[in-house]
Amino acid sequence: MTTPHSIAVLGLGRMGGAIASRLTGQGWDVVGWTRSGRTPDAVRTTRVPNEAVAGADVVLLALFDGPACRQVLDDVHGSLRTDTVVVNVSTVAPVEAAEFARQFGPSYVHAPVLGSVPAVAAGTLRILAAAGQDAFDRVRPVLDALGTAQRVEGASIAAALKLITNNSLAGAVLALRDTLRQADALGLPRTQVLDILELGQLGGLVARKRPFLLGEAPAATADFTIGALAKDMALLAAASGTPLRSAAGLADSPAAPQADIAVAATVPAVQDAVLEPLHAYIRGHATGDSAHFRAAFLPTAHVEGMRDGAFVSWSLDEYTALFRGRPAPDEPTRSRRVDSIDVHGTVATATMTLSHGADTFTDIFLLVRVEGGWRIANKVYRRHFREENGQPALL
Repeated sequence: MTTPHSIAVLGLGRMGGAIASRLTGQGWDVVGWTRSGRTPDAVRTTRVPNEAVAGADVVLLALFDGPACRQVLDDVHGSLRTDTVVVNVSTVAPVEAAEFARQFGPSYVHAPVLGSVPAVAAGTLRILAAAGQDAFDRVRPVLDALGTAQRVEGASIAAALKLITNNSLAGAVLALRDTLRQADALGLPRTQVLDILELGQLGGLVARKRPFLLGEAPAATADFTIGALAKDMALLAAASGTPLRSAAGLADSPAAPQADIAVAATVPAVQDAVLEPLHAYIRGHATGDSAHFRAAFLPTAHVEGMRDGAFVSWSLDEYTALFRGRPAPDEPTRSRRVDSIDVHGTVATATMTLSHGADTFTDIFLLVRVEGGWRIANKVYRRHFREENGQPALL
């Protein structure tokens, strides 16, 4: 067995940069390459990936997804030495991992990692390594510098196990989100809640992510981003053919995709954000002030329904002209309630019941998420029947 001396790290994002820095600090001869242009200060880099791999004993890929791995491997394939071992720590679909293993044969090690940037820095990653014995033995010193390696039979199995592990993490993030929302509704101090949660089943996640949960760590310091975890959940759903609650929950998070996954547990619920224009709509009815309606609706919105037996389709200007800037005389006896909200990514539907004296209305809204928040795109309404002398009458 020949111990490798030179390592090319292709991909210097959060994980790749941390890996290259760790290996450099452990005394390995490391050269890195990245498409983004962002490079760790301690790592020697090159602008051309073929130059990075030409003299490398080990080529380590730390890229965002399967297509990125395919593009880079196709680009550098002709520059690899015949004795170079390719180690891929990227999270990809099982079918993609199997394809890479077929292409490179015994010189390929599929090695997805469990853990994020802090684990890299501490050398405590858990590594699922699918490789033949010879390739595994050759790269074992490199893997040992990063953490603890466990051999797995088959690249597709290693990739699938990584996705399953990340699914459990996504579930924990969503469980933490629901727990914090309940605690907020009860008016409990966030610090005290986190102290107690650290003693329970979510303790490890809470302890690792506490700065993000308290809003003390900026998004730029993210260890594992919402976008990356949502991508992994989409890969798992596609591979298993089974829809995942975690995939939808993360993809629909109002937090920025580049934020740390813990931020998804702290942002307001999507439904809470959708309620904002609906509350503005209610204030418009309560006060008669059209400014509230203009805050609730998109400028292009229409309001449609039956009025005095005829179909009407009002523009926002036509609709707001119906209000006189003061409450209705019987406003103290009127009531409005939101009955349902269904969110589908960047669109949502909602229903509301308005009891206005003898009249009862059912309003149905289509809302969209635009820059600056949610707005009502359109509203349709139904004016209900009322009882007169025991008989229904059309209003």
